[in-house]
Amino acid sequence: MFYYISKIAWFFATPSNLLFCFILLGSVLACFTPWKKIGIQVTLIFAAMTLVLGISPIADYTLLPLEERFPAFTHDGKPVEGIILLGGSVQAGESFSRGRIVGNEALERVLETAQLAHQYPNARILISGGGGSVLGKGAAEAPIIADFLNSVGVDPSRIVMEVHSRTTSENAEFSRDLVKPHKGERWLLITSAWHMPRATAVFEKAGFPVTAYPVDFRTGKGFKNLHPHSSVSEGLRRLDVSMKEWMGLVGYYVTGRTDELLPSPHD
Repeated sequence: MFYYISKIAWFFATPSNLLFCFILLGSVLACFTPWKKIGIQVTLIFAAMTLVLGISPIADYTLLPLEERFPAFTHDGKPVEGIILLGGSVQAGESFSRGRIVGNEALERVLETAQLAHQYPNARILISGGGGSVLGKGAAEAPIIADFLNSVGVDPSRIVMEVHSRTTSENAEFSRDLVKPHKGERWLLITSAWHMPRATAVFEKAGFPVTAYPVDFRTGKGFKNLHPHSSVSEGLRRLDVSMKEWMGLVGYYVTGRTDELLPSPHD
């Protein structure tokens, strides 16, 4: 139930969707009702907001605190039992249709996993990514990513696939039950930097301690490296990503799926 509620709520709360809806509302008021003046004002206000939020680096200012919450991983020579790759980087339907892996803007997760698989040749590779959606079951990402890793020389016997999860919370719970990690083992968790705070907190809550390995950064390091965007769509896309993650942090904390509102690294 939480899954469906969260997906439906997010659809209506997505900043780009909201802006469009208010512009549409203003247009309807201006063209088809007696409140023409109000409709024009609403349309102009939200059109201006769309332009400002899309071009300005406001979205990056909301992403940066998430991306810098966990430091980049340092290879210290300590053994690694396993590498966990969270789903969200592959277009499953398009991949099956094309007969090859079709990635999205988070494909760095997969590429980094392939590199780590060779760097830690004894580590197991756990791919956690089901294919659930509000409108249907869909295709799972894990088998597609596993095939790609096989094609770049990763031994299939090292790969474990978790294909039923639909949320980050389920990623953690199903992964824990699948590999049954032992105390003291070191598992690297690979996901987008902006998603890392919530992801690590969920794994900790599930009793599966992990070491953060953030990738797929969307911002430069530090506020001084944030600049205006060249297109409105780019800024709105980043705003959608950051607002979804901030809402996810609040939602997971309120529902008891994490123990911290804004999780941070623990020694």
